[in-house]
Amino acid sequence: MPRLNGGEIIARYLEKEGVEYLVGIPGHGSTNLLDAFNDSEVEVIQPRHEQGATHLADGYARASGNPLAVFTSIGPGATNTVTGAATAYVDSIPMVIFTGAPQTHEYGEGILQEIERQKPGDFPSVMEPVTKQSFVVDDVERLPRILRRAFQTALSGRPGPVHIDVPMDVQGAAADVELPEPTEHRPHSRPGGDPDTVSDAADLLAEADRPVIVPGGGTMLAEAWDEVQELAEHLQAPVIPTFQSRGIIPEDHELFVGNAGWIGSSAGNELAANADVILAVGCRFTDMHTSSFEEGVSFEIPPSKLIHVDIDPQEIGKNYPVEVGIQGDAKVVTRQITDAVQDRTDPVSTENNEYYDEIQELWADWQAQVDERWENDEVPMSISRVARAVREVLPRDGSIVTSAGQPQETINPEFPVYEPRTNISCGGFSTMGWGVSAAIGAKLADPERTVVDFEGDGSFLMCNQEVACAVEHDIDVNYVVVNNNGWKSIRNLQVNKYGWDRVLDTEFDDETMVDFMDMAESFNVGYAERVVKPENLNGVLEEAFAYDGPSFVEAVVEPDNPDSGAIITGEWDLADLEH
Repeated sequence: MPRLNGGEIIARYLEKEGVEYLVGIPGHGSTNLLDAFNDSEVEVIQPRHEQGATHLADGYARASGNPLAVFTSIGPGATNTVTGAATAYVDSIPMVIFTGAPQTHEYGEGILQEIERQKPGDFPSVMEPVTKQSFVVDDVERLPRILRRAFQTALSGRPGPVHIDVPMDVQGAAADVELPEPTEHRPHSRPGGDPDTVSDAADLLAEADRPVIVPGGGTMLAEAWDEVQELAEHLQAPVIPTFQSRGIIPEDHELFVGNAGWIGSSAGNELAANADVILAVGCRFTDMHTSSFEEGVSFEIPPSKLIHVDIDPQEIGKNYPVEVGIQGDAKVVTRQITDAVQDRTDPVSTENNEYYDEIQELWADWQAQVDERWENDEVPMSISRVARAVREVLPRDGSIVTSAGQPQETINPEFPVYEPRTNISCGGFSTMGWGVSAAIGAKLADPERTVVDFEGDGSFLMCNQEVACAVEHDIDVNYVVVNNNGWKSIRNLQVNKYGWDRVLDTEFDDETMVDFMDMAESFNVGYAERVVKPENLNGVLEEAFAYDGPSFVEAVVEPDNPDSGAIITGEWDLADLEH
């Protein structure tokens, strides 16, 4: 057995796992760990903030399905990862986060950056709610086993982030160890559904007059795109994905009808609300997707009969009662259901099919609403008009990345994507600034794919320092910032609820407004342009996307628009003040 110190054990095990990048910022609490990567195949990427490290790893995993490793020092470097870990946890995105910790013989002594008033070395308690599991390595000889368990936990079942607290002396201590082979400690198959419940589901779908398929983020994680499309085509059932599963079928497919929920499509909400059988696969049924569970707005379950498939049994029936609940992998169970349905029925024809005709009519009505917005050439421009230009210039297989806020509220319902893992968007934790780093991760995951981060100015400013990371490592990512001078999504929410006279100032005036062109120059971005008129958008975007290196395009858009620029077709329940 080789004699390795803690840092070397981590480096060599990451190589065994096929991890391409270790992402983080050095500190005194991680120097022993980091030294081993001078001689490692794993490349170290240095962002400018530890939150950026986690978002980068998140974007990489969403684009590839594979995890990265994040490292930080002890103390604030470690706590800076919490937002990124929570974002990944809510959306079930795998990563492994290593944080420095006090030397084992100094636990509880209040050394520099230790959290210890509740219990010694207490940082893992901070991570427990936002990770699948948090490990503490108290002996270097236990490190190989913990590494194996951490990756197994991150990748198995419902994926998610995992945390490992590594004391400084454990990082530097040496032991004679044998590193485990990852494949010897993993399931070699995915869990399928119980045959009887699969049969029950197939019976319901085969007999349905108005079936609907609702694939959630679990279908993207399980790579179930072929299975979903095959089943939809056999049944001629409309596909209404959640925002986390956009691209599960090409969005110019005749059975794609948009999303359901508050900013879903009119077609998606109409068809979901009037389905007789709903097959939901890997779907959490959140408030945004269900119009806050208002009956008949996006869903009405019952009387719609719900078949709910999920790897996590806690999700089945959590928010809606089920007719058939199936625990299992999204890809495997969808294949089982497809095979069973095909045994029961011939492919449904589109000829003389009133339901199919209705699907096409509803989609055409919705598309006409989007087209009207995309054809608006007024100045200042709308966010929709900028989105249209990006779609026209971006290759069909290009990736669009969005954080929370108005741009996401425009891109998700309006901007078509055509391939899996090309809509890279934070979901349930709705994190501002996330896309600045996530886009870097998405580009590292697939260097040949064009990647565009579509950010609002307020969101971009929360994590703008990560542009320096893209420049330092020469990562060819494109930033398109739609500038409406403030946090207008929240401003409009206040206006709608309480009126203009009660609005807290969320607008950047002439004194506080950032000059993004000066910012791009200060970051040494090689291509940066500001666009005011829509007729100039395509040319500038073509040059930006063709540029070999990070590029930056600022699109000046209207500062005031109703409903934050989104087409509101559903509902979202927010509590009002009581007097």
